[in-house]
Amino acid sequence: MSNGAILVLMACLFLGFGYMGVPVSFALIAGVFVAVQFTPISMQSMVGQLFHGIDSEALLAVPFFLLVGELMASSDVVHRMIRLAQTMVGHLRGGLAQVVTLFSMFFAGISGSSTADVAVLSRTVAPQMDKEGYDRAFIAALIASASTMANLIPPSIMAIVYGATGNVSIGGLFLAGVVPGVLIGLGLMVYSYFWGPVGIKKQRASFAEFASAAKASALPMVIPVIIMGGILSGFFTPTEAGMVAAVYILLVLIPIYRPRHVFELPRDFMYAGLLYSLPLAAVAAASTFGWMVAYLRGPDIVSTYITGFAGTSGPMIMFSLVVLFVIVGDFLDAVPAIIIFMPIINKLTEVGNINPLHMGVVVITTLVFGLITPPYGLSLLVASKYVGVGFGRAVVRSLPLYIVFFLTIAFVVLFPEVVLWLPKQLIPESVGCFKSPTGLGYICPP
Repeated sequence: MSNGAILVLMACLFLGFGYMGVPVSFALIAGVFVAVQFTPISMQSMVGQLFHGIDSEALLAVPFFLLVGELMASSDVVHRMIRLAQTMVGHLRGGLAQVVTLFSMFFAGISGSSTADVAVLSRTVAPQMDKEGYDRAFIAALIASASTMANLIPPSIMAIVYGATGNVSIGGLFLAGVVPGVLIGLGLMVYSYFWGPVGIKKQRASFAEFASAAKASALPMVIPVIIMGGILSGFFTPTEAGMVAAVYILLVLIPIYRPRHVFELPRDFMYAGLLYSLPLAAVAAASTFGWMVAYLRGPDIVSTYITGFAGTSGPMIMFSLVVLFVIVGDFLDAVPAIIIFMPIINKLTEVGNINPLHMGVVVITTLVFGLITPPYGLSLLVASKYVGVGFGRAVVRSLPLYIVFFLTIAFVVLFPEVVLWLPKQLIPESVGCFKSPTGLGYICPP
């Protein structure tokens, strides 16, 4: 059987098992194990590849950031941050919609998990929006769309997986994700202001109210400073930054704000471990699937098709990948998608002479869009269940919000100098810069 036929067989088995309701991890593994029978590769080596796929120190950052998000959500510390957002934008048209987006920006700098963001907003702000007459479908659509910023604004779990898999600077991906994350947030706020539900008009908060809310949320807002400050200074790795943030919540925030929550910590740790098991299994299976794709020369086949259309133009190659990942994101979670397609991404990055950090941000920004698109749309699915509205209605209300994501993706592709400006200033090595032989400053590629 030819390599192309084996690749088609793997893909068909994965899609077939997936549509039958088999979990993604097992559907991927099934496709690989069947494909192995038509190659000289032994089954033992593929089992070893399952473990090799998760044998990465960088991936240890994921459970700590999940734990940080769960501790923040379950200990009710987030109410202080929500109050701060209300004093800043609650008086605008569609006030609570603006609060949802601004709070998501704040919380994205802490958890790195869209699911945690959806859970927090659905339990806190969503009931208030329902009481004020907001359409439940719009509530679910907005919460799901805003939660995608958690995978762009640092710390981002997607960035950790991409950096660990593609050998790209995780700190650089964190910083490069700021621009698309903020653009999505601003776009959602503009849409809510001009075209979203009106809500109940509230008075502008006084400076004293804002100062009080800022003081009350000061300690939680230290967490992003700890994470990014430690990484940028070189004092922490991303994994260590997640550990320190978790310890800070356990030793500072919870004892001060909610001491009785100490008795609920075992549940938080177990739930964070359960959440981690899902992407970890997907990483193991996807790494094996991706390895098999690379062995069967899948990257050469796909890159030949794409370069036949796009040539060696970096923007055209990236727009072609955007189309591919918009489709892939409709059916597959972002973490396994990154790992499966990483050999193809690396090949096209080389062909188009694209900065690896720029390519990473484009891929991640495109894949977060898949969190709100059917039929998969994990964030939208979870938000609609929490809010109590049909998934179909939530999808319809999400359609206008898709424009925000398309414009953001186009901006990220066409203006790399803006996206990479922050990492170039703070972590020059992450964008390929190297120290000048004179010892003064850095020399950066064009």
